[in-house]
Amino acid sequence: MLDHVSIGVRDLAAARQFYDAVLAPLGYGVCYEGEGYVGYGAGKPEFWLNTTTHPVPGDARSGLHFSFVASARAAVDGFHAAGLAAGGSDNGAPGLRPEYGPRYYAAFLIDHDGYRIEAHTEAAGDFDTDGATAGEAAGGEPGAR
Repeated sequence: MLDHVSIGVRDLAAARQFYDAVLAPLGYGVCYEGEGYVGYGAGKPEFWLNTTTHPVPGDARSGLHFSFVASARAAVDGFHAAGLAAGGSDNGAPGLRPEYGPRYYAAFLIDHDGYRIEAHTEAAGDFDTDGATAGEAAGGEPGAR
């Protein structure tokens, strides 16, 4: 339904450092850039950062967040680790979220401007046919890889 999303950031260089890091494990990179903006995607820019003096204030009660598609659990894990290393705040460690579906594996971060972001996968390759991981199916801990 959406073609692209743009968000305002106070410091484009800092935001770019963060988003370069978190989006790389997901297979996304810079597709387009210019004075005061940068667009990310996998061939076509779909997520844009624009310099502004008035970004939307971060508010956990707003319900606003952006979710990026990941190809596998390892990509979600890489997204989360890269975000923490780049100065983001943890908003939910990588793991299964059964309240969203039996295969919904996600991680959540808060960026430097207070935007809440997520990476998630429901990749069938990480699961057996009933939605359990291979480790769970063998009697292991939930979420074990």
